[in-house]
Amino acid sequence: MRPIVVIPSRLASTRLPGKPLADIHGKPMIVHVLERALAADLGPVLVACAEAEIAAAVTAAGGRAVLTRPDHPSGSDRIWEALGQADPAGRHDVVVNVQGDLPTIPPGDIRAALAPLAEPAVAIATLAATIHRDEERANPNVVKVAAALSPERRVARALYFSRAPVPWTGAEDALPLFHHIGLYAYRRSALERFVALPPAPLELREKLEQLRALEAGMRIDVALVDSVPLGVDTPADLARARDLLAPGVS
Repeated sequence: MRPIVVIPSRLASTRLPGKPLADIHGKPMIVHVLERALAADLGPVLVACAEAEIAAAVTAAGGRAVLTRPDHPSGSDRIWEALGQADPAGRHDVVVNVQGDLPTIPPGDIRAALAPLAEPAVAIATLAATIHRDEERANPNVVKVAAALSPERRVARALYFSRAPVPWTGAEDALPLFHHIGLYAYRRSALERFVALPPAPLELREKLEQLRALEAGMRIDVALVDSVPLGVDTPADLARARDLLAPGVS
């Protein structure tokens, strides 16, 4: 495999406007994500950005940015445009999509997303972690994946994604549920096919883009990692990220 890591980023955020440029100990958040992706050491890393301000911040930090159309409906569409600009010859056959609001993601988890692609039938790979807090099991903001994961089986096929607590588990047992982490590794051909598909009924109902791929018969496998990275969506999340990334905090 010849991976390339692409980080989609845009300033428009209803809950935390301008969040890619939010300062975290002297660096914009997007630069923290860029550094984590570079530390994963999978291949080239670029930021697919909607605005020149993000491109300027990335370039000032020594990174590579590609300016894309601002009106893309999703990060997947944005990274596909950026890939066409950065690698028109198709040298990179795997595209790793790291969300631009994950400043604390472990580089090892980015690398883990490639593991499912060792199986040639897998079109898209992604990540999940075991849910340990009871309140998250029914929380619709915590997306779950139905997959036969376990400590002994750390890669499994995704059968469904939902905001509901799937698969079903009775009150009398404590079978695990798995929190889906929205980091994807696409075969390039799979990403090309995916962005050409129209939105699917289950995708629109659950508001989960990955269901479009499943409805189209594309195989998604999931790698189990140890924890869920902090996604920064609100001022409270940003404060938490600053605490976690404070100098001297391991």
